[in-house]
Parts: sequence; structure tokens; C-alpha cells
Amino acid sequence: MWQRNQTSLADFILEGLFDDSPAHAFLFSLTMVVFLIAVSGNTLTILLICADPRLHTPMYVLLSQLSLMDLMHVSTTIPKMAINYLSGTKSISFVGCATQHFLFLSLGCAECILLTFMSYDRYVAICHPLRYAVLMNRKVGQMMAVMSWLGASVNSLIHTVILMHFPFCGHRNIHHFYCEFPAVVQLVCGDITVYETAVYISDIVLLLLPIILISASYIFILHSVIRMHSAGSKRNAFATCSSHLTVVSLWFGACIFSYMRPRSQRTPLQDKVGSVFNSIVTPTLNPLIYTLRNKDVAKALRKVLGREMITQNPQERLS
Repeated sequence: MWQRNQTSLADFILEGLFDDSPAHAFLFSLTMVVFLIAVSGNTLTILLICADPRLHTPMYVLLSQLSLMDLMHVSTTIPKMAINYLSGTKSISFVGCATQHFLFLSLGCAECILLTFMSYDRYVAICHPLRYAVLMNRKVGQMMAVMSWLGASVNSLIHTVILMHFPFCGHRNIHHFYCEFPAVVQLVCGDITVYETAVYISDIVLLLLPIILISASYIFILHSVIRMHSAGSKRNAFATCSSHLTVVSLWFGACIFSYMRPRSQRTPLQDKVGSVFNSIVTPTLNPLIYTLRNKDVAKALRKVLGREMITQNPQERLS
């Protein structure tokens, strides 16, 4: 196998995101601005949760992990794309491609698992508020975070090792701006029907099953909210869940579009559009959604900004 695959160890060629567009310079600048917003927003969310003791709860432990995943998501793909664009090169090494594939796939799988755990957290908080401290204590939240990272990493490592052991024949041009599975598998020569079947089973477990569990959680939540007598309680319940539902809709919608379509119905442009949502748009919007629509995070942000202004005012008086 090693001798047969030695020719596969040559560099791949990443076609890029917008190199063929007449407005490529503008699009690149826009992408870098969005990248900086994503990095700043997710880093700020993590720092706010770590700095405010009131946010050291299971819900916000999971939220901090979501922000960490989004931060790593954009850092896995955009810097390499920017380096290739600015240097005028399009190559990526075999090891670099395998590493990028593993990281992106593991982060995506981890986010699917984590969003499912977050829906369970909301279910317990609304449907069983008196038992929340028992069912969702800090240790449970930490275990959920570890399970998300570990389970996704094992799954992605298996897929990456299998994919990169297939022989790659003919051209080595990846019609994408990073080494994503649908684009890399197009270069494989030979019969991979069995492996593609295994991939679809994995997609069902990591995409459709979480959607079913999340939907079930919100059916129970909706039933509990309808039975509430207080209008204020209903508003609080919907406000608590609205941010998570928005993130779930964006993330799983893009994932289904990218990974659940048959290979015969794929086009490079469609794959790029789906990947832009997964790797750029969603990681940028998630911290904005949670910061703007979550009272506790917004309060922690105002608290930090208030301290900053207080520390600056005495300096202004002295000057």
C-alpha cells in the first residue's frame, strides 16, 4: 500500500475561493474583515465567560466550547487561503491537506454533538427546572464538552486515515479553498462505494440523529411553555432558546447542504457556497447571536466595558 501510494504524497493544488472572479481583490478583503470579526467575537465570548464567575455554569461552559470550535474553524481554513492568495501559490502538502481535513472534520462533528448537548441543557432548564442542579451540574457540562471533542476526533481520525490511504490519480487540483472531504474524494481513483456507504452512515449518526434529538428536545420544551400560565415565563423561555435555535438552523442547514447530497448532484460552486457558510459565516454570526440576544453575556460585556471606562477616567483627570 505504501509503495502504491508514494505518488499520492505529492502536493495538492487548491483552486481557491474567488481567484477566477474579476472582483477577487475586493472579495479577499471582505473575507479577511469577516475573518477578523469572527476571531474577535469568539475570543471575546470565551474571555467574558472565563472572566465572569456568574457565567461558570454548564450552559456557558458549553457556549465557551462552541466559541472555541468556531475560532478554530476559521483559523483552520482562512489563514492558508490568505497565504496562497497573497503569495500567488496554490499548493498544499499531502500532510498539510490531511491535517486540514482532520481538523475541519473533527471541529464540524464536535459542533454537531455539542449543539445536541446544548439542546438537552435547555430541555432540562425549562422542563425540569427544580432538578437542573442535579441533572446539569458543572461536572456534567465538562463531561459533555470532553465527549464532543473526543468522539469527533476519533471519528475524523478514522475517516482521514482511510481517505488519505486511497490512491490519487490524474490531476491533483482540489476545486475548493481547503481540503474538504467532498472535494478531496473526487480525486480518488478506484472503487470507493463501500467507503462512501460508511460515510453516509456516519453522516446519519452525526447529522440526522442530532437533528432528531434536538427536535425532540424542543417539542418537549414547546409543550412545557404552552402549559406555563405566566406570559413573562413564556417570553423568558423563548428568549433562552431563540439563540440556540438560530445557531442550530444555520449550522445544520449548511451541513446537510454540504454533506448529504449525492456526489452525482454536486458542483464545485455549490460545495464552495456551503463551505463558506460552515467555515466563515456561521462562526462569525454565532458570537453575535449569543452576545446580542443573551442577557447574561451582554451584561458581562457591559461590566467589562464599564471597568475599562472607570480605569481610563482617572488617567484622563491626571493628564
